[in-house]
Amino acid sequence: MSFFKSLFGQVVVALVLGIVLGIAWPDFAVSLKPLGDGFIKLIKMVIAPLVFGVVVQGIVGAGDLRKVGRVGIKAILYFEVVTTIALCLGILLAYALEPGVGMNIDPSSLDPKAMASYTQHVGQVTGTIDFLLRIIPTTVVDAFSKGDILQVLVISIMFGAGLALLGEYGEPLAHSIERITRVLFKVIGFIVKLAPLGVLGAIAFTVGKYGIGSLKQLGYLVLLFYVTVTIFVVVVLGLIMQLVGLSIFKFLRYLREELMIVLGTASSDSVLPQVMRKLEALGIKDSTVGLVIPTGYSFNLDGFSIYLTLAAVFIAQATNTPLSITDLLLILGVSLLTSKGAHGVPGSAIVVLAATLSAIPVIPAIGLVLVLSVDWFMGMARALSNLIGNCVATVVIAAWEGDIDRRQAKRVLDGEIRVSTEEVLAAPAEVIKPATA
Repeated sequence: MSFFKSLFGQVVVALVLGIVLGIAWPDFAVSLKPLGDGFIKLIKMVIAPLVFGVVVQGIVGAGDLRKVGRVGIKAILYFEVVTTIALCLGILLAYALEPGVGMNIDPSSLDPKAMASYTQHVGQVTGTIDFLLRIIPTTVVDAFSKGDILQVLVISIMFGAGLALLGEYGEPLAHSIERITRVLFKVIGFIVKLAPLGVLGAIAFTVGKYGIGSLKQLGYLVLLFYVTVTIFVVVVLGLIMQLVGLSIFKFLRYLREELMIVLGTASSDSVLPQVMRKLEALGIKDSTVGLVIPTGYSFNLDGFSIYLTLAAVFIAQATNTPLSITDLLLILGVSLLTSKGAHGVPGSAIVVLAATLSAIPVIPAIGLVLVLSVDWFMGMARALSNLIGNCVATVVIAAWEGDIDRRQAKRVLDGEIRVSTEEVLAAPAEVIKPATA
């Protein structure tokens, strides 16, 4: 019975029930979509101020602004290396296994209206200069009202640095922000209890609208994407975790509640607050968690990177477009830039894919219509791998900086110290804050 009382158990039951409802009563299942949408909106409502509070606390708590800058540089360096590996893996497997070969699609036969609602946002994600300018918010209020995590992060870093330089004069404000952040974590605790309903609504809608059979036509692409993501997580991230001295499988088990919620909602935003707390409970210093996780949501999209290159090569194969080594390198280079503009853009996957294809003349951009019908199914794996990649990145940067208590981390992952989502959200910050080396 304890399984069904846990959040993990309730989410699993909701997942299964959603599939059953989608198959047996598709019309009713489609009507449950507001449950999933409402849950994600509730979470997103709190994310921006919560990220602000956590990052500001982390910078003030670190004391040394040079350390903050050092962590940021190491994080960006790590993100670029791992993202490049993900992009190369997508190209390699797509080129080797040829998921689009044999479809023989004539680009002129595809309906351009299907992608009209996505291409209107392409300008938001093309070009390095445009991306850098988009990081800067129009106003402080605008960044929070839009919920743009990267813009909120910029504001948080500047505010935190300014507050840290005030010294004792700024301590009262720092304490007030800490108290507000605690309240926000309590609010997240209330919302998380609704996760099973959110997962039920999202899964029921997906299966009810698209049906299990919707995977048949492009099933090979979806299967290959899941296989590629699995290889990336188990092999690439597994080796990285091994270098830190921790097991990727134990790490995934530790985050199983959050991963199940992401699987159901296809959104990594839905678990950002509790993931940050669970990483702190693992033994990682809060200042490192507060800097790496929010930054990774825009700069370290591993699953999304795999999707970009895999989909681009698939479209080329499906439309009988030959690709040279130069074309493959161009896909890699363009994707490395466009993937950084994904978070916060409406319909980000298709929008960024459209932006990527528009910069590669040899591939017909209209071909992205081919992946529209299965984008949701691929979105589940994208969100999962993005989340796992960011959590692993936080562990690596913490180990690099000496900001992780390895003994505590091993005890938590071995199950000697039990940590659940409900406990870390309910506990005061100092209870789960580890003593770091």
